[in-house]
Amino acid sequence: MKKVVIADNHPVTTKGVEVLLDGTDEYTIVGKVSCGSELLKCLEKERPDILILELDIPEINGFHVLRKIRENYPKTKIAIFSSHPEEIYALRSVKSGAAAYIPKTVTKEVFLQAIKRIALGGVFLSEEIGAALNSKSVNDNTLAGRYKKLSAREIEVLNLLSSGKRNKDIATLLEINEKTVSTYKTRLLKKLNVTSLAALIDQARMFQFT
Repeated sequence: MKKVVIADNHPVTTKGVEVLLDGTDEYTIVGKVSCGSELLKCLEKERPDILILELDIPEINGFHVLRKIRENYPKTKIAIFSSHPEEIYALRSVKSGAAAYIPKTVTKEVFLQAIKRIALGGVFLSEEIGAALNSKSVNDNTLAGRYKKLSAREIEVLNLLSSGKRNKDIATLLEINEKTVSTYKTRLLKKLNVTSLAALIDQARMFQFT
């Protein structure tokens, strides 16, 4: 049986995932956590086969932590189970090391299909988001289209800016220097077609980055 850890700070969600997985004979839940510090301790202790992760749990720094988990626990398959906008987050999640992006709007059948696929070594994106990603033109200049063109690191910097972090804080969290943070800010202003940090943050909040 595959060992599973669930990381979500919503008890009803955690219970629902637990019930779904317990209804099969393929998985055993070895940990349920609700914040980043608990998650890291649980991963070190249990070394699960699968991690079902909500990126918004407290003490988690989004894609940066996702990449760290992937580096430190390469045998653990990560499924992001989230309510964030798919077109923005799904591809970034996979680029950062996740094996699946599962919207919280999926049916139980699709959820179990996704977990089974990554347990077998595959990658899962919903049919809808796969089609949307493939159909978007590289010249798409809509707001969603511009966000799609951001790198995973640019998304991280934008997320931290929108949560009120200063350049120095961001540099420390992402283990880069302040000059590099400034470079990312300049790129973000250009890519998202805005002229001020305030406008940049307003756009980010429209897409629930905070």
